[in-house]
Amino acid sequence: MTAPTDQTDAIASDALIGHTVISVDAMGGDEGPAAVVAGCSLSAKANPDIAFILHGDEAEIAPLVAKRRDLEGRCRVHHTTEVVSMEDKPSQVVRTGKNTSMWSAIESVRSGEASVAVSCGNTGALMAISMIRLRKLAGVNRPAIAVLYPSSNPQGFNVMLDVGADIRADADDLLRYALMGMSYVRNGMGIDHPRVGLLNVGTEEHKGRAELKDAFDLIRDHAEDAGYEFVGFVEGGDISGNSSDVIVTDGFTGNVAIKTGEGTASLIGTRLREAFKYSPLSRLASLLAYPSLRRLRHRIDPRRVNGGVFLGLNGTVVKSHGSADATGVSAAIKLAAQLSQNKFNEKLAARMAAVLPVEEDKT
Repeated sequence: MTAPTDQTDAIASDALIGHTVISVDAMGGDEGPAAVVAGCSLSAKANPDIAFILHGDEAEIAPLVAKRRDLEGRCRVHHTTEVVSMEDKPSQVVRTGKNTSMWSAIESVRSGEASVAVSCGNTGALMAISMIRLRKLAGVNRPAIAVLYPSSNPQGFNVMLDVGADIRADADDLLRYALMGMSYVRNGMGIDHPRVGLLNVGTEEHKGRAELKDAFDLIRDHAEDAGYEFVGFVEGGDISGNSSDVIVTDGFTGNVAIKTGEGTASLIGTRLREAFKYSPLSRLASLLAYPSLRRLRHRIDPRRVNGGVFLGLNGTVVKSHGSADATGVSAAIKLAAQLSQNKFNEKLAARMAAVLPVEEDKT
């Protein structure tokens, strides 16, 4: 199938007017376009106000879209010829990736065709393209990836950042992460006075690396002016606890933490299934416990909170998990639509410009 003509594009674009338009990299992720299109369909069914621009091989995507009635009149395919693989180096993609579905998805946000982009693809490449095409917000030294982490707080989640945008972070970067995370919680969860914690190996002020001690002072000193409560150092066990709403850390530590959490949840699920199959009595017990286990699974299902938000750019980008199925893709799209409809990026830009001066680019 050939790429759509300009006239076809114009007709499709007119059909999207009045919707929150989500730009989707349809070729990214382990499950391919089928899972992405199915996720878009789930989102379209739940939210009549959103529409999509799907980027990728039209010969693969168009037949999948045609099978989904929920996408009729609310979806346009932008044909691209190349795909960013999980093995591609970000530097290579930046040099040669202009014809990829990922680049095209970000370009739609940059041009104003769409308000937010979603991709299940290579995280490093997605961040590199996003930084080059969208640029950083004034007052941001390093963008961060923020995720929702299941917690015992009333809102059910904590926000943790950075979880992998950059393994480096000095004290000033950590302060800016705190401000971006605070703005995310305030606008995304409706918490007017968020609590911010700085992840460390202990809660005592004398513990930790030098940059953490410096960040402690910076975050504490900005708390009153920025409108958040700084609870001090927090430990790994507090990530899913109720002592804070925002967990601030560097990208290396944050990425290890979320991968550890995912692995632990998977192990517990496996061990529970094994335990319930152990004997006829345990199988009976599993039937009695099934409603409670189903509620528990729903509460901690990582697919429900799938989507890391790139904070600190002139445009909103949501990174979905590479192995996301239709439910996971739908959750990422739901998050993207909420951020767009709440004008989150505009509020974040205003917050950063008001609280912190613009500094030279350190990257």
